[in-house]
Amino acid sequence: MAQQIVDQLAVEEYTLGLVGPDQEWAGTVADGGTVRTHTPPACWGPMITPKFRGGHEVTKPIAVEGAEVGDAIAIRIRDIEVTSVATSTGSMAEREGAFGDDPFVDHQCPECGAKWPESVVEGTGEESIRCAECGANASSFAFEYGITTVFDDDREVGITVDHDAAHDLAERAEEAAALPEHSRQHPILLYEPSEMPGTLGHLRPFIGNIGTTPPVELPDSHNAGDFGQFLIGAGHDWGLEDEEELAARTDGHMDVNAVREGAILVCPVKVDGGGIYVGDMHANQGDGELALHTTDVSGHAEFEVEVIDGLDLDGPLLLPNVEDLPHIAEPYSDEDVERGRELGEEYGVDVETDVGPIQVIGSGATVNDATQNAFDRAGDLLDMSEGEVRTRCTFTGGVEIGRLPGLVQLTMLAPMDVLEEQGMAHLVREQYGL
Repeated sequence: MAQQIVDQLAVEEYTLGLVGPDQEWAGTVADGGTVRTHTPPACWGPMITPKFRGGHEVTKPIAVEGAEVGDAIAIRIRDIEVTSVATSTGSMAEREGAFGDDPFVDHQCPECGAKWPESVVEGTGEESIRCAECGANASSFAFEYGITTVFDDDREVGITVDHDAAHDLAERAEEAAALPEHSRQHPILLYEPSEMPGTLGHLRPFIGNIGTTPPVELPDSHNAGDFGQFLIGAGHDWGLEDEEELAARTDGHMDVNAVREGAILVCPVKVDGGGIYVGDMHANQGDGELALHTTDVSGHAEFEVEVIDGLDLDGPLLLPNVEDLPHIAEPYSDEDVERGRELGEEYGVDVETDVGPIQVIGSGATVNDATQNAFDRAGDLLDMSEGEVRTRCTFTGGVEIGRLPGLVQLTMLAPMDVLEEQGMAHLVREQYGL
């Protein structure tokens, strides 16, 4: 992995749906350097393109100077720019015969049986993705309920369109999706779904899959404790024996809508160099991603990186924008501190005021499992009992659903002296002006 170290790195090449240490590296950026990525839409495009091994199209991994196993990498998201003018999304239906154990991973032609077949586009609609060998419809997915959405020039709002407009966009799908030069997916706009026309929605873009490389190769969409469940017992090349093997994940696939411009994401280093990868940009999404998919778009992201020596994490931490925090987890104002100290004097208690917000990401088979995972991770990070973690999160934070079935953000106001010991207090102070 010996590569030239650069202060600024542009990445516009992608994997075929896999993340892991054997993927070709995009380059090495200096500790403190800047990365700019240009990524194609994730979920739906790769899902309907049979040669993909995972449900996303993410960048090749990026090494960070000096990052070693047992460290962490802070990713300061400076800019997100959506370049697509439209996308299609909705709830999915699986097509029998077009996959083995997992419709996201082990694709096969339902007619000739070719594995991960090359495919061609013939016309538009859900029959348009054809096996290059035999001509059969080779896509693993259709829509159960689908919409096509267009965006205004400033990417502030979107509306869903009718059949005629969806068909027009399907006929120029690559252009409307703004697929980057090196993308290898078929754009989902080809499917031209048009239910629910005329619905107006607010846009606020974020990155759904961003993190560090796991020490084992995984489908990129399954690098999380909920989607990763599909790998346990699977017969394809990326099958895992049990939950213990899935613990190698790095939870890059979060779909947390607070991972947006202005946020700081802190990721574990589980292979030397870290191997940051980026993809799955969304134009908007409500908490939980209840349709399991949302408005996937092409776009540019720019972020700065910093190695945090010895911050040994199991999964990601998020320092969201202050407006994305639960109200009771917002930093104390001067008035809050004054009132707290007055109460402390009245009752003879030293009041803990040097605290800062953190969000611990947890994932698992269900929301309850994900929350337990977050409790465990928070307890290990902060050297607290589960009882203290639960109580602090109840009194000064909460739990939010990033994605159903099982990815959460566990928020609390954490003592700054503990964060100092872990080497990350400066990030919290910077993010919240403490």
